Amino acid sequence: MKVIGNEWDEILAAEYSKPYFSALMEKVDAEYATHTVFPPKDKIFAALRRVDYDDVKVVILGQDPYHERGQANGMAFAVNDGVPLPPSLINIFKELSDDLGVEAQGSTLIGWADQGVLLLNTTLTVREGQAQSHSQYGWQEFTDAIVEALARREKPLAFILWGANAASKARFVPSRHFVIKSAHPSPLSAYRGFFGSKPFSKVNAFLSGRGVEPIDWSRVDESGEGAIASYYKASGKITRV
Repeated sequence: MKVIGNEWDEILAAEYSKPYFSALMEKVDAEYATHTVFPPKDKIFAALRRVDYDDVKVVILGQDPYHERGQANGMAFAVNDGVPLPPSLINIFKELSDDLGVEAQGSTLIGWADQGVLLLNTTLTVREGQAQSHSQYGWQEFTDAIVEALARREKPLAFILWGANAASKARFVPSRHFVIKSAHPSPLSAYRGFFGSKPFSKVNAFLSGRGVEPIDWSRVDESGEGAIASYYKASGKITRV
């Protein structure tokens, strides 16, 4: 079955054949047919398309997509160029400034993804205006499998887990990798441990200490001509072959 269109399809092939995944896709298809759901259907797996399995260096794991119109684009915490910054992203950039002195400019986070930062939510779809409305559909089992597959790699990885849903997946990660857990950057929880957690400097110290090139967190948007346009034009419809 071809769902994502890169190595992830091979890595996740066993998941595609499980009954829960078929049931999940049926529920998601029905939701898109009858309600307003985010992100756009062809962007559900955008994060996995952007960062292939072998290219992942850092996983930033959130909760579920933004649930207001025009925000979610399939990469956790990111919004399209020109969209006002959501509060969670504002807080992420505030922590980045406090941590590394970086004053972020942009919103797409493509610059992070292109350095190997997988921007993934634990649930990949949401109904408009209803946070966590799809959290019981089966996405949690699917994203468990993604984290487990990454955790099996010998090459050191860093996992930034924001919020309780994300933190629950730390159980899959062996000690050779690096895990940092904190509250979610949402204004509802950011002051309960997100601010001051210094995830960006800690991750870079881990990567550098293992001979892996650290992330240039100042590269928020991709500067290459046409890079953003080509990403947002990419087709990502769910197909089964």
